[in-house]
Amino acid sequence: MRTGRHVLHSVHVHLVLVTRYRRNAFTVTTLTRCEEVMREVCTNFEAELKQFNGEQDLVHLLVHYPPKVQLSKLVNSLKGVSSRRLRQEYDSHVRKYLWGGHFWSGSYFAGSCDGAPLTAVRQYIDNQQRPTS
Repeated sequence: MRTGRHVLHSVHVHLVLVTRYRRNAFTVTTLTRCEEVMREVCTNFEAELKQFNGEQDLVHLLVHYPPKVQLSKLVNSLKGVSSRRLRQEYDSHVRKYLWGGHFWSGSYFAGSCDGAPLTAVRQYIDNQQRPTS
């Protein structure tokens, strides 16, 4: 539970973001950097990135965020900032897989975690097949 000025809340969301065309753009290094960037974005929204993992073409996040945050704005910022930073820092690698200025697919999955125990969601995210190179 977290508290705000006039609220006691526990809002968690499971997000899945997919690379454009499901291209395998992630390596161990780029995935680690993506996590760092997304942690910064969450902090700026007064949210907490509780869990992060990914595969070569997608990432899973478990985010604890305050009710004052619009989920769509958080997701847009996560995608926009990470796309910009990953393209700046790993341009030659990213260009092999993605083109046209797009990194992420235009869509995303957002699932409320109210019904599922958070331990089950965390375990699911941990069991992703993270790239080894």
